[in-house]
Amino acid sequence: MSLPHAILTALVEKPSSGLELTRRFDRSIGYFWSATHQQIYRELGKLEARGLIRALPAEQPARGQKKSYEVLPAGRAELARWTAEPQDPRPLRDAMLLRLRAAAVVGTTGVEADLRRHLELHARQLATYEEIERRDFPPGKDGAEDRLRHLVLRAGIDLETFWTSWLRHALAEFAELPDGRPAGPPAAPGTPRGTTPSPEE
Repeated sequence: MSLPHAILTALVEKPSSGLELTRRFDRSIGYFWSATHQQIYRELGKLEARGLIRALPAEQPARGQKKSYEVLPAGRAELARWTAEPQDPRPLRDAMLLRLRAAAVVGTTGVEADLRRHLELHARQLATYEEIERRDFPPGKDGAEDRLRHLVLRAGIDLETFWTSWLRHALAEFAELPDGRPAGPPAAPGTPRGTTPSPEE
């Protein structure tokens, strides 16, 4: 799990309170690594206990004031170690793809409508990313940090572009189905009715 490293990254960029961190996760970091407010506060306590971050002294101590945190040298070292560590890509696991596989054998009732809903959601997210790109990365903003952050955003744009394109293709395929309810392949001899062998068999 990389939540502690997401928090370390955010705090290296800018020392923040727990509340400020949760807002930043809601607005930016959360686009590619989500976390609940409770998870963030819990992780802050763990990082502080490990000596990776510390609470900044308040200029004017006041009751109920939010603590701000900064990353200590040990935290930077841990973040650098994790950043340099090789990691394998994670396999794709998407329920929609599994549902389409199931629809091939049990029928497509309800699936086409949900494909349209997914297309709307992905198109909306793509528009959000493109607006962020126009706002935050105008021509000429090409410092090293900006280029790497833009690269992260481009991953989001390219991923949402893929999904919107694939969903339109899927809906076009649905439009060409004879009745929108594929019956699935016939059962092999000796296979109980209602079941089919997988293509790998």
